[in-house]
Amino acid sequence: MATTKKYSEKAQEKVGKVMQEFKEGKLKSSSGEKVTSKKQAVAIGISEAREKGLKVPKEKKSK
Repeated sequence: MATTKKYSEKAQEKVGKVMQEFKEGKLKSSSGEKVTSKKQAVAIGISEAREKGLKVPKEKKSK
């Protein structure tokens, strides 16, 4: 079974850097509040990678 990468190497690095900030307690949301959720930290990393134009899967559309 062949698997394809969903994220580019650079996008993975970006999310990794954001997660490191989260673990150190330095990550802040756009409103300036400290991020306390891992899910929120990952979402911020993916969002920043998307802004840079890196290969990231499309956002899921809600029904």
